Parts: sequence; C-alpha cells; structure tokens
Amino acid sequence: MRIKNIQRVCLGLIASVSAMIFSPPLTAVTRPNVVVILSDDQGWGDLSLNGNTNLSTPNIDKLAADGALFDRFYVCPVCSPTRAEFLTGRYHVRSHVYSTSAGGERMDLEEVTIADTFKAAGYATAAFGKWHNGMQYPYHPNGRGFDEYYGFCSGHWGDYFSPQLEQNGKLVQGDGFVTDDFTNKAIQFIEQHKDQPFFVYLPLNTPHSPMQVPDRWWNKFKGKDLTMRDRNPKKEKQGHTRAALAMCENIDWNVGRISKKLDELNLTENTLVIYFCDNGPNAFRWNGGMKGRKGSTDEGGVRSPMVMRWPAQIKPGTRVRKNGAVIDLLPTLAEMTGIPIISKKPLDGVSLKPLLLENDGVWKNRLIFSHWNKRVSVRNDDYMLDNDGRLFNLKTDPGQKTDISTAHPDAAKKLRLAVTDWRQNVLKGYNIDNRPFLIGHESYKYTQIPARDGTAHGKIKRSNRFPNCSYFTNWVSVDDEITWQAEVAATGKYQVELAYACPAADVGSKIQLSFNDSKVQGEIITAHEPALVGEGNDRFPRIESYVKNFKMINLGELDLKKGSGTLRLKALTKPGQSVMEFRLLLLTRID
Repeated sequence: MRIKNIQRVCLGLIASVSAMIFSPPLTAVTRPNVVVILSDDQGWGDLSLNGNTNLSTPNIDKLAADGALFDRFYVCPVCSPTRAEFLTGRYHVRSHVYSTSAGGERMDLEEVTIADTFKAAGYATAAFGKWHNGMQYPYHPNGRGFDEYYGFCSGHWGDYFSPQLEQNGKLVQGDGFVTDDFTNKAIQFIEQHKDQPFFVYLPLNTPHSPMQVPDRWWNKFKGKDLTMRDRNPKKEKQGHTRAALAMCENIDWNVGRISKKLDELNLTENTLVIYFCDNGPNAFRWNGGMKGRKGSTDEGGVRSPMVMRWPAQIKPGTRVRKNGAVIDLLPTLAEMTGIPIISKKPLDGVSLKPLLLENDGVWKNRLIFSHWNKRVSVRNDDYMLDNDGRLFNLKTDPGQKTDISTAHPDAAKKLRLAVTDWRQNVLKGYNIDNRPFLIGHESYKYTQIPARDGTAHGKIKRSNRFPNCSYFTNWVSVDDEITWQAEVAATGKYQVELAYACPAADVGSKIQLSFNDSKVQGEIITAHEPALVGEGNDRFPRIESYVKNFKMINLGELDLKKGSGTLRLKALTKPGQSVMEFRLLLLTRID
C-alpha cells in the first residue's frame, strides 16, 4: 500500500512538472477575454438544459455542452446581494449590502471589485445593464473599475422599450427592448476591443418584472399549454409564467448573438463565457421540485444554473458535482486568467479552477451560507440546514420534504453551531447604516439624485411602495418637502436639472433646492402632463410603479462646499392644487 501511495505521489509530481513545461504561463497577450452574463429573477428551472420542456434555450444549452455545467451553484435570495458577492468575492453582509433600494444596495467603498482587479491587469472593462449596487459616484460602476457603463443603476426599471437610461452618468435614451439594447452595446464593446483582453459584465434585468417582451417572443407563449408546473400548481399564475419563459427565450437569443460575434471575430477559443442568474424564480413555476423561490434561503431560492465555456482550457461536457457559489467567481476568474487578486480583504470564495481544469478529486467539504432578511441556511456537499434548523440531504431530497436531523444528530449540531457563529461574527450589525448619499465628486461629472433615495415629508407620497423606479406625487402644500442626507465629496459648481410633471392648471410653483448655505431657485413655467408608461407593454399585471416620461427643467447653478448636510427640495409658492410630481435631480459639474 505504501509503495502504491509513493507511486501515486510521483506520478502526480511528474504531471505537475509536465504541465509547467508544456503549458506556458498566461501573458497579457494570451490571457483570455471574459464575458459574464447574469440574468435577473431566472430560476434554475428556467432553462431547457435543466429539463424544462416548456421552453427552449439552445444557445445557453450549447455553452454548457461545449464547456462546464455545475450541478449545484449558489447565489443569494435577491438581486443586489448576489451582484455584490460576484463583484467582491465576499458575502454581501461584509460589504454592507442589506437592502435592494434607497441606499441599502450600495457596497462599501473600501471593497475592491472584480472589475478593479481586471482593470489593474490591463483589461478593458465594461458593464451593460442593471447595476443595482449604488448610483452616486464612486458607488457608480465607473467608480468600481468599469471603464464603460450603459444601463440603469436601480433595481427595477418601469419600462423596457427605449426607456431613459444612462451612459457613464449622462442621461440618454435607450434604443429598443432593453435586453437587446444592452447586448448590442456589449457586442460593440467586444468589436472595439477585440485586439486586447476585455472583461465584459452583462447584468440583464429580465425576466424581472415588469413582464415585458417583444411580440416575436411573446407570440409563442401567449396561449401555450404549460406541461411542467410548480410543485404546488394552485400557486402558479400561468400568465406570469408564460411571460417569464418568453423573456428567457429572448435572453437565450441574445446569448446566441454574443456567441456568434465571438465566432466571427475568432475570439471564441480564448474567451471565457459565464452564464448564471441572481436568485430563484420571481414566481411559482417549475423549478425541479425544489422548495422556495425568490426571497427564500431554501434551495429553490438560491440555486442557480451555472455554465462556463473556455474552449482553450475547459473540456466539453465537463460536469462539476461539488458545490460552487457566486463568491467563488472572483478568485476563480483571477486564477484562471493568471492575474493577481488586489483586494487586501479576505475573500469568502475559493477558486474553482481545480474542479474546472484539473479534474482534482481532492476538494474540501466547505460551508456555503445563504442569507436574506435575517434568515440563514447553510450547505456543505452532503447536507443543507434550513433557517428553522432542519437538516436535509439535497441529493436525494431536493424538495426538502424529510428532516433527517434526528437520524444525523452530529451533522445537524455541527451546522447549527456554524450558523450561530456566522450570525454572531458575520451578520451582526450589518444593516446599521449611517452612510450619506454622495454628491459633487471631483472625479466625476454627473450625480443623479432620484426620488428613490429621498425622504418625503408632509403629504407627499411615493407612486409605489417599491422605491426603485418610483416618483413623488401628492405634493399639495408649501410646508411639504423632500430631503436627502448627503455629503459633498469636493467643493464645486454644478448645473442643476430637475425631472418633473405638472398639469397646466398647476403651473407657476416656485421651488428651491438647498444644501447647507447654498441655494438655487426655479419656477415651473411649462405644463407637462405625460401619461403613465408601461401598462400597455405589460404581458402580466405588475406590482411595481408605472412610470412617466418626465420633463427636465434647468434650475440654474449650485455652489457646493465639501461637507455633510441635508439636500432639501421645497416649494416657495404653489398657485395651483399641487406643486409638481418629482422624479430626479441631475447635477452636472461645470468647474
């Protein structure tokens, strides 16, 4: 036995030395490009590669066939935490992400992102789509390592057909259906940087509601008989499911467009393409019989499809049967591309390279924690402990139907102690937030201050209880106001624009924006009565706010001095029934 072990070690050393000799180290020229595609609210079961016959996703399926497919890959129960964990390689609570809106989606500025890492290694970096980790610079994508950004920074957008978006902070008009638009921009970036290593992050916003999709995709599903249903069919709303599946097929078409472009540019062989989603499905629908959906720490809420293709290195048909997680992507991509990790903070993730490239059977049976809204579950390769302390074997019981904690008391005890320790040492105090909203940064020209981040006083109301794409209405008194706890990062002069709506009968209100001793005033002199946008495009009724095409008015210049204070928007006069409806402020640095 001892001789056999020595032989095995010797063979391993020979293989390692051979790999060093015949596999030259990656250089700046040979380093692979990276394309990361992240879908929004698409569950593990929303792909035909996982057995769902209600839809067809041939392009994503082909990525899996040509590369690696993970059996179990874990993300967070909701959007912004997953994005933060991808960007940092650390649990979202460590970066102070505790909400999906109103500032709680921001990652602490001390965090170093995956884009910072690739940019430092000489990669051209870009993100196109839904950011959802901070809007005001340097929380903005341009402040987190991305040279180029096009999309929206909120967690929800009210209309998907040519809406107002932003490009590197500047407000612009979108061009067509957003998923197609974001993909167009990604393809253009790839074409422009085909001769240098690039890192492209494509965080899509579908099939998140509103459930909107072009006719080309909807027509297939609008009357479709769904043969595969949720584990509790009575909970499923088939109209919502049909819309979600149509949106998923549109995503797949766009994935195919990216693959085709890489082929045309002869970049496929040395481009690492990753596809995954940010949480479980956004409604009850077929998901492999798993328990839970978006928002849940159960298996159905946090298990994501995960596909990686890199023809130069990953063998076709690779199947990864060990657990992986979104926190692993930063260390994995850094090691696979041969670039250093520049973050000085300890990562929670580990490199999955041994599972992808080395077929290494030696793998530590580690713990992966899932958290949202004070609920915690934990997994290792053998068991899962849910938020109520029940133990399950997910390989034989993915529906979490049989609690086996009595049969395996030692395993249950060990995982319960791990959760207690995690709550005390990682989770404690993570949602205590005194961070102001940052405005006036010397390194960035634009600052958006949306209604989403504001606090309404008096009778002013939000258009919807979900803040992300909301606006303020019912401004009926000069005693009412909107405020933001803010901090000016650097002294400067800014042009102030305001997005509003106002009926003709209410024109004439004088308004004032102030920050400490600085003030600027303006008057609503032009009526603007836009209709609500979005309902006509919805394939299924939404729960979030409808939106309007607000009009921009120039209020003038505001001198901002470095320091903390309250940004305050108030009315000085109100000749009509209301002051206005308010959507956002845009401050443009002019000195």
